[in-house]
Amino acid sequence: MQFHHHGYVSGDPRVQPAAGYGLERPTELPDEVDVLIVGSGPAGMIAAAQLAQFPDIRTHVVERRAGRLEMGQADGIQARSVETFQAFGFAERITAEAYRITEMAFWKPDPANPSNIVRGAVPPDDAHGISEFPHLIVNQARVLDYFAEVAATAPARVTPDYGLEVVGLTVADHGTHPVTVTLRHTAGPQEGTHRTVRAGYVVGADGAHSAVRQAIGRKPVGDRANHAWGVMDVLAVTDFPDVRTKCAIQSHDGGSILLIPREGGFLARWYVDLGEVPPDDGSRIRATSLEEVITRANRIIHPYTLDVKDVPWHSVYEVGHRVTDGFDDVPDELTGTRTPRVFLTGDACHTHSAKAGQGMNVSMQDGWNIAWKLAHVLTGRAPEGLLATYSAERQVVAQNLIDFDREWSRLMATPPEDLPDPTYLEDFYVKTAEFPCGFMTQYQPSMIVSEPVHQHLATGFPIGKRFKSAPVERVAEGNPAHLGHHARADGRWRVYAFADAAAPGEPSALREWAEWLGTAPGSPLLRHTPAGTDPDSVLDVKVVYQQDHFGVEFPDVPEVFTPRVGPFGLVDYEKVYATDPAQDIFELRGIDRGGAVVVVRPDQYVAAVLPLSARDELSAFFAGALLPQDTTRTTTRTKENA
Repeated sequence: MQFHHHGYVSGDPRVQPAAGYGLERPTELPDEVDVLIVGSGPAGMIAAAQLAQFPDIRTHVVERRAGRLEMGQADGIQARSVETFQAFGFAERITAEAYRITEMAFWKPDPANPSNIVRGAVPPDDAHGISEFPHLIVNQARVLDYFAEVAATAPARVTPDYGLEVVGLTVADHGTHPVTVTLRHTAGPQEGTHRTVRAGYVVGADGAHSAVRQAIGRKPVGDRANHAWGVMDVLAVTDFPDVRTKCAIQSHDGGSILLIPREGGFLARWYVDLGEVPPDDGSRIRATSLEEVITRANRIIHPYTLDVKDVPWHSVYEVGHRVTDGFDDVPDELTGTRTPRVFLTGDACHTHSAKAGQGMNVSMQDGWNIAWKLAHVLTGRAPEGLLATYSAERQVVAQNLIDFDREWSRLMATPPEDLPDPTYLEDFYVKTAEFPCGFMTQYQPSMIVSEPVHQHLATGFPIGKRFKSAPVERVAEGNPAHLGHHARADGRWRVYAFADAAAPGEPSALREWAEWLGTAPGSPLLRHTPAGTDPDSVLDVKVVYQQDHFGVEFPDVPEVFTPRVGPFGLVDYEKVYATDPAQDIFELRGIDRGGAVVVVRPDQYVAAVLPLSARDELSAFFAGALLPQDTTRTTTRTKENA
């Protein structure tokens, strides 16, 4: 964490100084806002936390509940989400209170006595080392608390307005705030009354029964529910030996259970198979009593028993798999002809079972994806065309999620004797591990994802996939670090320059590239950095040398990698990295020894891989993704600091 560059900080450095709209933020929801986020769930709150980093954007969140969520239904936190938490600054704290999944036990009918279950395989949760981040279980309410803290302590000071629900929404074809939203008070002294708000953009994060989705005429498409599960969080006494291990339990004739231990050491979540739902059920299955769910659980885990002492929460749900027919308000036939103004995220645009642990995780990536794009458009960093990439990118991800969850749900509900072989379920779990970890997403070429022409220069950083961090050494103090962990969710692009093999003080391809980036008129760093801001306010440029930290001296480092920042023009020493001899990043990530440039989006996805010589290509890429800025004073300042 970096601070003090604007003056001495005596308090919590995570609390950023209020700025812009955050200085005089109204206590009541105003009549006009730039972004209205509807819903304070995972997608809504990560969007709020990202937009709150931009003090000149008037961001507001409305939530129909009267206050904070106390108990959420979601609890599985995949490694990609923990990586995201790290970017927002709270991964370590939430990990400390969470349950960590390290393995999964598969229980099956005993071949010698099928009425009993026995433990089968117990594969590790991440057998392939997909991520350095853990797989966690923690209450959704706590995730929202952390994002709320980030939003409230960011420069724009964003906090939800509770007790308001959307009852109407219209989009005009003109004006800077063309979306008119009608709200109804659901709590407090004004309960039942209505009011309107005009917004530049609306983010619908209001759940499976989204009023925003209905208002823009979008419809969920997919399978109807055909299987039901009872789910209960319980405090219980049991002789089942793996009650503190994630388990898939398949009985001979009683159905299946997915057992998820919860944070705190005592609580556990039991997903209990209630069987097929007849077409004429009419949702009667949802009236299944808690007692029946407990009875079925005991039948499935025989010869073990479950003595339930307390049930903080329980529900019955039917598995359905649906994706909304579009994630914004622009009809398919008009895509590319007008700017989308309303966006759908999370359960508002994709619904599925809870057993794959993907709902909250995918929803957060929805929210982050649209939030940084809105921020760039509203602050004049990027053209409005950027907003069309949201639906194009996230709708594909949602469909992939539905396909995966449909197969996982089917396998969980299939009797063991009907599977192709006795280990089919656990083999599927191990083979597909990258998907539930959150790392299979790969965005296709667009204005913010380049064609993979030069992918061979950095094979371990696939274009369109998230930037997979690796160990390095920070030159300034020799500390070991993870390269990607320094990237905060501050809306900046990252440009990683991987040096060629020459010694830092010698002529090299890297030195020529750095000189061009810092001084040439066509440099994207100069073209897209607004006058009067820090040199790294839009593009955060870092270097990784092939030598270890003893082989790099700061006088030999090009000045573009040691920018002067803050009101005092202090040198930022934390952009210069060396190779960890024990874990060579060039080897780990397949980086060409002749050097390479890796461009990473604000949401941590690789946007381009280029050779150090491809300067025109780098300029052209950013010319498509960003708008030129008034750079007169930026260019002068760069020369003064050179």
